[in-house]
Amino acid sequence: MPQDKNQPQEKEKTPPEKGQPKAEAPPPAAAPVRPPEGASADFRYIIRIANTDLDGKRSFVYGLSGVKGIGIRLAEVIADVVEVPRTERLGNLNDAKVQEIEQVLGQLVEYVPPWIMNRQNDWETGEDTHSFGSDVDLRLRDDINLMKKIRCYKGIRHEQGQKVRGQRTRSNGRTGLTVGVVKKAAIAAAAEKAKEEGGKGREKKE
Repeated sequence: MPQDKNQPQEKEKTPPEKGQPKAEAPPPAAAPVRPPEGASADFRYIIRIANTDLDGKRSFVYGLSGVKGIGIRLAEVIADVVEVPRTERLGNLNDAKVQEIEQVLGQLVEYVPPWIMNRQNDWETGEDTHSFGSDVDLRLRDDINLMKKIRCYKGIRHEQGQKVRGQRTRSNGRTGLTVGVVKKAAIAAAAEKAKEEGGKGREKKE
């Protein structure tokens, strides 16, 4: 069928020559990052509090609970002390507010009751304190080392790598080879050994 002169003619596609790399398609353009609702002009996506990087898009209470040792209830108390709305996004806080939060964290004893603290009646000082951030792991390590040093029951269990709080260990928490896998091999080895000993006894009788 003859082609119409008015229709554009398709260009013939020439295959790429051997040894030449194929032309790759350009990567798609990344979508622009949109700040969350209620974000200020100087909004920050990452806020550093107590040596911890926090998500600036989260609210004050839930974002501050990302610091180890600080929960929802304690974060609500801190929000009321520094006079920041509990639903305010962390990224909207300026440097002055962040510094004020750091000061409140260092003086929690003055703002919260003793029953909310995570280190009551400390064995060294006898005071009620609250640990957060990297101090939580440091205090825990010191307590475990002390239990090992005085050779109490919990310290011995920590040394052995066994469960510490009275859990059962018959069917769970095993640290050696599993019994089910070894049992068949042990039975087969015992049967072979019994056969060999039986054969040697017959030879001696003959």
